[in-house]
Amino acid sequence: MEQQNDFTVRKQRRKKISVAIQIVILLVIAGVVINALWTLKAYQPYPPQSVAAAPDKGFVTLSYFGVARVGSQELIGVNRLREHLEGLKKQGYVTITQQDVAEYYERRKNLPDKSLMLIFEDGRRDTAIFAQKILQDLNYKATMLSYAEKFDNRDPKFLLPNDMQAMVKTTFWELGTNGYRLSFINVFDRYNNYLGEMEPLSFNKVAPYLKRRYNHFLMDYIRDEDGIPKESYNKMRARIAYDYETLRNSYTNELGFVPGMYILMHSNTGSFGNNDRVSALNEAWMKELFKMNFNREGFSWNRYNSSIYDLTRMQPQPYWYTNHVLMRIKYDINEDLEFVKGDMNRQQAWETLKGALEIQQETMILTSLPLDKGLTRLKNSTDFGDVKLTVRLRGNRLGQQKIYLRADANLSQYVAVSIFNNYLYVTEKTGGGEKELFRLNLDRHDGKPIISIPEHKKEAEIKELETFIQYADTAERAKIYAERLRVRQLEPAPTVDEGAPEFTPDLSVHAIGDRRLAIAMRANKISVMIDEKPAAQDLTVTAVKPGGVYLETTWGNYGWSQRNLADDVYDGVFEGLVITDNTGQDKENIRFDARLQGWEGIRYNLNKYWERLINWFIVNL
Repeated sequence: MEQQNDFTVRKQRRKKISVAIQIVILLVIAGVVINALWTLKAYQPYPPQSVAAAPDKGFVTLSYFGVARVGSQELIGVNRLREHLEGLKKQGYVTITQQDVAEYYERRKNLPDKSLMLIFEDGRRDTAIFAQKILQDLNYKATMLSYAEKFDNRDPKFLLPNDMQAMVKTTFWELGTNGYRLSFINVFDRYNNYLGEMEPLSFNKVAPYLKRRYNHFLMDYIRDEDGIPKESYNKMRARIAYDYETLRNSYTNELGFVPGMYILMHSNTGSFGNNDRVSALNEAWMKELFKMNFNREGFSWNRYNSSIYDLTRMQPQPYWYTNHVLMRIKYDINEDLEFVKGDMNRQQAWETLKGALEIQQETMILTSLPLDKGLTRLKNSTDFGDVKLTVRLRGNRLGQQKIYLRADANLSQYVAVSIFNNYLYVTEKTGGGEKELFRLNLDRHDGKPIISIPEHKKEAEIKELETFIQYADTAERAKIYAERLRVRQLEPAPTVDEGAPEFTPDLSVHAIGDRRLAIAMRANKISVMIDEKPAAQDLTVTAVKPGGVYLETTWGNYGWSQRNLADDVYDGVFEGLVITDNTGQDKENIRFDARLQGWEGIRYNLNKYWERLINWFIVNL
């Protein structure tokens, strides 16, 4: 009985400790949210003296899809967003308003030399929560766009009219619109199967099997599988008019006005649609309802020679570092900008020859030039011969992160290890051209199954039928799709072993990369490990003369993307780089170590683990 009482006491004590820890964490999270939302400041417009009389330099527009505490493939993390905007603030950029833009085009109003129009799309609630504090701290003003349809659905993920009115009262926000709804027409998969019209939920389920053969609701006639319109001109006109009229009524009823800024979905159509008659209708409606329209995407710079209804915006992606944004703007406006360097003490070990290098704690971010490379050299490394090197490569899979060893000053001799578009390469150069010694598909290294094109086509069609069943508008239609699904599941699909061609997936520009690379060089042999698994063993090299260490990043050419088609800059990310001698001793001499040491390293790792803990609770509570 006494043992049972002791057990009960211990159990209650553990429970109290657990509850106390949870309360502390919840209080911290509450503090984070309150700090993000609470503001006693008001936006202060740029001072008159910052306005340039001449020459006119136009304005830059950046548009973010959304913001989250932890970044994802679509939403930028709050820390990364702060880095972007702080980088622009240090360049001298001030935000301008919709009224500034209107007066710029209507009355040729002079703008500041470095004018920024800042936009957040899609009307997400988390965007407002996490961007508010940053806008307040930097005295930046932004436009929040929304879809009017979301007002009717009352989806808690999206801002409602009372939320938007409260945002406007803070003075850091204006309102705009992406339109009435996001919907897709004339959808085909990568195998040219006609999928027709799709709403966002169904579209997202089949998105992995699509390419770029689809359209947005207002861009064209609704067509059949042969491209023939399924609607007359009058029906098409009524369909488009319904969207604009419903948008106007929804905003007027809920907010009391229609926002002045519009972004027509999708961009880069040449005019206002993929069909002249559709374009003319869109143009008439937008000029009736809105003051301005962003009709293009990919470039950031707007000037007098554009129409206020044909503006362009750049959409920074969640994986872009600050110098990526600055590099894109620099080459859009054709003016010098000062790139972010980060830790200046650590910068002293490197000489950047091309592109821009930022160093954050243990991480080196080497940003390439557009359509070109980034290149940096480790100073005092001219005598590196037999070495071991370890590093974590966290740049995206589309693109190149390359390490040169035993390199001379002109890069006419070297041994190099690179990961380029998800392939591992070992190459060398000894005075002539670069010679490939080894190549490995990293999907093979990971043990991913090899499937044939017919197998992937079957997989796509099964997923599409399952989606049609889930979102069928009637039970009868769902039964029809279910029968088609049953038949398709029973149909055989030849494999690669049976002679069918292998399916090679397109590499998305947004595909996140994360590889642990280990290189060992000794005499005329080199071995490489990827993610702690042997990749190349004892390859023979002829470049045996000691030399320097260089890091290089290269744009990976155009990959598959549904947005930001003009992006031609690449961020190589080298984390925790360590280089030691390779003499065969138990303890090798360290030649370079990017890891933080002592209490600095302990604090860095504790902060990292604490952030992960907070993020886990925010995601899972």
